[in-house]
Order: sequence, then C-alpha cells, then structure tokens
Amino acid sequence: MARLAAAVVLAAWAAVLIDLPWQAGAFAGASAMVGDCLSSFVKRRFGLEPSSKTLGLDQVPESLFPAVACSAYLPLRPIDVAAIVFVFSIGGLAMSRVFFTVGLRDRPY
Repeated sequence: MARLAAAVVLAAWAAVLIDLPWQAGAFAGASAMVGDCLSSFVKRRFGLEPSSKTLGLDQVPESLFPAVACSAYLPLRPIDVAAIVFVFSIGGLAMSRVFFTVGLRDRPY
C-alpha cells in the first residue's frame, strides 16, 4: 500500500515539475502500479517466483498502462505509446544490469 501511495504522490509531484496537471502524474503513477500488480498476478498464476525474469511481462504492463493513461492529458498517438513502451523496456533492462554491477540489485534482471 505504501508503494502505491508513493508512486501516486511522487508521480503527481513530478508532473507538476514538468508543467503537467498533478492529476496526470497521479493517474500515470497509479496506472504503473496497476500494470505492476497485473504482471505479478500473471506470474503467480503461472507459478513463477515473484522476482523471476519474465521478459516483456515485467516491462510492458508497467509502461503501457501509464502511457495510455497519459494520452488523456497529452497528444500521444499509438506510435508514441509504442515508443514509450520500447524505450522503457530497453532502459529498464539496461539499468537493471547497471544496478547489479554496482551492487544495488541482487540479480542482473
């Protein structure tokens, strides 16, 4: 619950910093958490460990849902949403490796 609240509050704050309505940030933060919960739910249904690597399932819902949510506040076309998901997915995989290398993560994924 604290993670959800932090995501909503911090995303709302970040939206204000970049001149967007706080509601856009709150909606994006909540949407990202819904995507994260959905991927966790699917992993459990398939009997996978919570921290197991599932390429795509770990990245797509968590980036797709907020990108679609932001379409209500920004003029995002489907290609823009696809680009957001692609960049988030590649960036997340790359940063995970970096965090593992510097000791901030236990696994490289």
